Parts: sequence; structure tokens; C-alpha cells
Amino acid sequence: MITSLWTAVSGMNSNSTSLGVVGDNIANMNTTGFKSSRAEFGDILSQAIIGTGSGQVGKGSYITNINALFTQGSFITTNNPTDLAIDGNGFFIVKDDGSTTASNSTYYTRAGNFNIDKGGYLVTSSGLRVQGYMATDISSSSLSSTSLSGNLTDIKTDMSISPAKETNNVDWKVNLNSSASIITAAFTLDGNGDGVNSDPANYNYSTSTTIYDSQGGAHDVTAYYTKTANNKWQVHYAYQQSTSSSTLTLATSQTLSGTGTTSTATDTSAVSGVTQTLVFNSAGNLVSDGTGTSVSASTEPSMSFNFLGGVQTPQKITFDFGKSINQGGSGANTTEQLAVSSQVLDVSQDGNSSGTFTSIAFDSYGKISATYTNGQTKVIGQLALARFNDPNGLKKDGANMFSSTPSSGDAIINTAQTSGLGSIDAGALEQSNVDLGSEFVTMITDQRAYEANSKSIQTTDEMLQTVIGLKR
Repeated sequence: MITSLWTAVSGMNSNSTSLGVVGDNIANMNTTGFKSSRAEFGDILSQAIIGTGSGQVGKGSYITNINALFTQGSFITTNNPTDLAIDGNGFFIVKDDGSTTASNSTYYTRAGNFNIDKGGYLVTSSGLRVQGYMATDISSSSLSSTSLSGNLTDIKTDMSISPAKETNNVDWKVNLNSSASIITAAFTLDGNGDGVNSDPANYNYSTSTTIYDSQGGAHDVTAYYTKTANNKWQVHYAYQQSTSSSTLTLATSQTLSGTGTTSTATDTSAVSGVTQTLVFNSAGNLVSDGTGTSVSASTEPSMSFNFLGGVQTPQKITFDFGKSINQGGSGANTTEQLAVSSQVLDVSQDGNSSGTFTSIAFDSYGKISATYTNGQTKVIGQLALARFNDPNGLKKDGANMFSSTPSSGDAIINTAQTSGLGSIDAGALEQSNVDLGSEFVTMITDQRAYEANSKSIQTTDEMLQTVIGLKR
């Protein structure tokens, strides 16, 4: 009879513990990335009351384990670029920098509510640094996702400067009006040395583009288009100089026509230009240069610029109007001659000024792109993720952090969408996976079980009172 008291007590204790787990789940239903837990019951070793195997009486219950449930939580969209959620398996890897503890410990979390601290590090809300792989040379102008280091390190995002890149290539796509008048007058530059032609009798159409020197300085080059015969145009380039110390020289051996014409101003400020000839067929497709010879990459028109300020000099720039028919192209999707107004359809160049860091973005693979004020975007690193063979063996360390144990095994580290790891959803957070309805049901059953066990104690007590009352 005394045994029944202790059996009931064990039932009250185990159900009380289960109710505590339910309370913790409910308390964290709004905690980002929280994983709910479940108390698992087991029976205490039975006592044999007779010699047969079936003649046993249980001695109560106890909590065998409290398992974390690593099911996927739903996502909430925040549009904050540093808020990250893992869609699938895996944990973010975070590390104490040693400033708050001496352990320099590594932790794992599903909570991706990160931010950038004053030092430029990507950190958790408690200041732990997010781990990943950084680009091996963050000052390079040709960073790519393939130039990542092989060692885990703190993700740092304060790339303050995107270096300048000089312009080496300019690609044009222009429509030249086939109805334009033919101009026979020679094209000449103004005599004031600024590389500008203000006489409309010398050309039919003009447009300018900006090029950059090796220090990021911007300079304007103007292209003047002159129709010299049916289906034949000349393009004259001129550099608009800002001082008499900046000069432009002609690379005559690489002009498109093979017979480039140089027009030089009579001013002491030398200004030079290069003439390129374009020939079209009756359909308006680009055929070749004026000599009828095929155009190869080595004969694209180029000019060499000498800029001020200690920049790299001379700076050669190649101009390309597209792959003509004589180059093996179709003549379509290039510069064309149609009976509509002359206009630039597309122009691009491969240079840029220097720029400062403005923001970062993450793709589904966890690759980190930095954006700069000069419009450049570069991959600067990639997040690392971890998974475990037995995540239920992880130790809870508070603040939504887990640490590995012998039961969980060592972390298996890789990047998103590899080795069974999930993908990264940027601008979103994973909510807790607490199912409030299920928690209420468990709460009610725990409460009723607790009451029933207390009733067993009360009944056993009454039975003992009866026994004691036998002797009066």
C-alpha cells in the first residue's frame, strides 16, 4: 500500500515536468526560430509479486527524455536584407569572439535575425558573429563566388571602397537614319582645342558616352556620325579635353577602316580623333568596314588617351558596333540603318569610378553580394551551414543557441543547398514551430493526469486511515 503512494508521487512529478515543457513552449511561441520540445514518458522498473513473468506491478512513471522537435517553422517576410531563414535542414554557425567569455565557443542556431555591428561584422541579436567563407581578396575588382577561402571565419561586410576600373571597351548599338542627307564636307574639329564639333554641316548625328581612367575619373567621348554615301557612314570620335595638358593620340593601326583619318585642331592644345567607316546592306544590316575587308577583334577601332593626375597612361579603349556579316554574324542585333530617327539603342562600357559600400544581399545559396555607390555589385563571401546526424543530441544553451555533444556528433559543415542542407530565404525569419492547439491538449492531459495521481494518494491515505482505525 505504501508503494502506491510513491507510484502516485512519480506520476505527479513526471506530469509536472511535462507541464513545465508545455509552459516553455507556449512562452516561446513568438521566439524567432524556436524549436518546441516534447516530454517523453517511461515506466519505472516493475516489481514481481508472484513468480511468473506476468505477475508484476509497475512502480510509476518518469521522464525518459525531453526531445526538441526540429520541424520547419513558418516564415514571416520582413524585407530586412540581414534577416535570414533556412528552408530545410541546417543551422547557422555563430561564434563568440572571446570578448564576453574566455571559451571562444561555437554555437548553432535557426534564428536568423542578424544585423551588422559597428565593426562591420554580421552578428546575432546577442552579438555572436556569424561564420562563413570570405573572398580571398576583398579589394579585388574581379571578385567572384569562386574566390572564397577554405576556412570558416567571421563574416565581415564593411568593404568601404570598390576600386575604380579603367574603361577598355565600349560597345555601341545605334540606329542610323537611312533617310539622312549625304554630307560631302570634310569633318574637322573646332580650333579651340576642346574636341567639340559645333558645326551641324559636318555630321548627321552625335552622341556621347562617359569613360573612366584608372583612378575613376570620368571623361566624355563624343561620336559624330556622318553619312558619306548611300549605306555608308563615317564615325568620328573626339575627346573633350578639360585642360591643355590632357591629350589624345590615335592608334591608326587599329582603326576599323584600316585607313583611319586624323583631324587635329590648330590650337596648341592638341586634340586628335579617329575615323571609323560603317557599311550596311540594303536591309540595313551591318556588313563591314568601308574597304570591304572582314573585321576581326584585332582591328576594332581604338584610341589611346593620356589623362592627368598620375593615372595609368596611355589608356587604350576599343569601340565595337557589333558583329557584322563579314565577321560571321547575321548583321542583326547590332548597329543598324533603318528609316527611323537616329538613336542610341544600347551602350555599355566596362569601366567604373570608385565607390563606397552601401548594402549587402544574400541569395538562396548564402552568397553575399555587396553593393557600392558606383553601381557595382560583388560577391564578397558565403554563409556556412551545419547539420548533425542526431540533432536531438544537441545541448540547449539559451538565446536560441545549441552546442554539439557526443550524442549529436560533430557538425557537418558546408554551404546552402549542398550535402543535404537547405536553402537561404533572405528578408524573412523562421517563426517558432509551436502548435498552440497541441500544447493546450497536452496541458489538459497533464493537468488531469496530475489530478488523478493526487487522487491516488488521497485514496491510499484513506485506506491507511482505515487500517489504522482497525485497532481502537
